[in-house]
Amino acid sequence: METAMDMARRADGGSLVQRAMDAVKDHIRDQHLRVGDTLPGEGHFASQLGVSRAVMREAFGALGALKLLDVGNGRKAKVGALDGSVMAAALGHGITTAQISVADVWDVRRTIEMRTVVLAAQHRTGDEAAEIVALAEAMAADADDLAAKTRHDIAFHEAIARASRNSLFVQIVSAFGPLMEVAVPAAWGTRVTEEEKSATIARHRAVARAIADGDPEAAVAAMNTHFDAAIDDILKAGQ
Repeated sequence: METAMDMARRADGGSLVQRAMDAVKDHIRDQHLRVGDTLPGEGHFASQLGVSRAVMREAFGALGALKLLDVGNGRKAKVGALDGSVMAAALGHGITTAQISVADVWDVRRTIEMRTVVLAAQHRTGDEAAEIVALAEAMAADADDLAAKTRHDIAFHEAIARASRNSLFVQIVSAFGPLMEVAVPAAWGTRVTEEEKSATIARHRAVARAIADGDPEAAVAAMNTHFDAAIDDILKAGQ
């Protein structure tokens, strides 16, 4: 049975790890470190903070799990790059535990993509415009292949986010990826007639064309129409 002393030790250990994590984050900020820069080893921080190496090892591991550090056996930790997988895991957990609904996520995603499509129309390169158009056409070419259409659909929205020139939008949109791997096929599954399938592909083409034309107003109008239909499809699918 756990005693009061055991509980105190456990609580103190947790607070030490958190303090160690905060110290590492403060070091990154104060030293103006950037992605890929190497940090001092666990021993350095342990000595500075007056904690054990075990505490620092746990702190480094926790920061690695959060993707704030790039850690690996046999080498010093490095500053990690932004990684949407952490947000994706949180979204998945929220859905699984009924803290948020799929409709909530689509509502947020719609708000974000109304902005990414405007920025993409303003800032896309010729190659990026061509990629977005090609992904819309790939959906048409694979109209009868649900798995391929799903890949193209997700890639289409991620390509628009990249063309926005805002790295945070890229991470947020990519974080929706695992959820979209379920929701997108469900939505496509409600489009049973050729007319419905063609209309969906036409909406993607309209978004792509507006971006390629550098027309933000047409792009946001086309994306809005796309989301109106997509959310209706998701509701019909019971997602």
